[in-house]
Amino acid sequence: MRVFVTGASGNVAASVIPELVSAGHAVIGLARSDRSAAVVSSLGAEVRRGDLDELDGLSRAVRESDGVIHLAFKHEEMRSGELASAAAADLRAIETMGAALNGSDKPFVGTGATLGLIMAGFRGQLTERDGWPGGPRIDAENRVLALAEQGVRSSVIRLPPTVHSRGRHGSFISGLIAIARATGVASYVGDGTNRWPSADTRDVGRLYRLALESAPAGSRLHAVAEEGITLRDTAEAIGRRLSLSVASIAAEDIGRHFGFLSGFVGLDNPTSSEITRDTFGWTPTEPGLIADLDEEHDIAPELSKTSTR
Repeated sequence: MRVFVTGASGNVAASVIPELVSAGHAVIGLARSDRSAAVVSSLGAEVRRGDLDELDGLSRAVRESDGVIHLAFKHEEMRSGELASAAAADLRAIETMGAALNGSDKPFVGTGATLGLIMAGFRGQLTERDGWPGGPRIDAENRVLALAEQGVRSSVIRLPPTVHSRGRHGSFISGLIAIARATGVASYVGDGTNRWPSADTRDVGRLYRLALESAPAGSRLHAVAEEGITLRDTAEAIGRRLSLSVASIAAEDIGRHFGFLSGFVGLDNPTSSEITRDTFGWTPTEPGLIADLDEEHDIAPELSKTSTR
């Protein structure tokens, strides 16, 4: 299968693309810079230059492909406080790619966020059956699933806020690590018992391949290996790894201390992946988050010189 992948130079794509290539798929990766193009090429993919705002280019790339995996999101805008703008750009890109796939029965695997539903008001353990009418990132998820009614084999993989592997971490954990380095303290809020789910990118990569190859139209999948790790346990692991003290941050100091993470660090997000495992035979096998943080490697080296990039 010829697969078009957006966000092809990112943390998750670093496992998704090799997984696809090893399974015999040809991958075309979207890259917006020379640096990104070099990363995409090193992973074994053909480079397609462009970004989420070049809608005509996205449409052409999709029409020339047998399937799509959409990983891209404007994380820089989210980190600068422009989540709504980033979510709007994501929705426009999905609508454009969806229109190019209309009636094709080709697979489109979108990406959601388990924390998105918590931010919108969902409470309790999140399962694949749970949806929400709307909100940042949720609108995009719902749009992808609606493509099933337009002759597209669409599915959404919800990622946990904690996606990690071999010292590289998604923006949430990388942000906590960078903040700890910048402030000299590994931190959490309140008593730190709120939970974030987690998964290793290598396990996540396998799930994207399975969804591309076999997910029924309109499916939700959860790329969750660990249902919920407390923020205090995470902070303590970061503190051990960086030889820093660990402390709770007072409510009045959360915004100043955590920056772009201030709206997320207090959220409780226990998440099940039981349906995903039973339906697709997906069994995570890679180390958990705490074991990853405890390993001897340079954690989040890409953020070592900045606080909340």
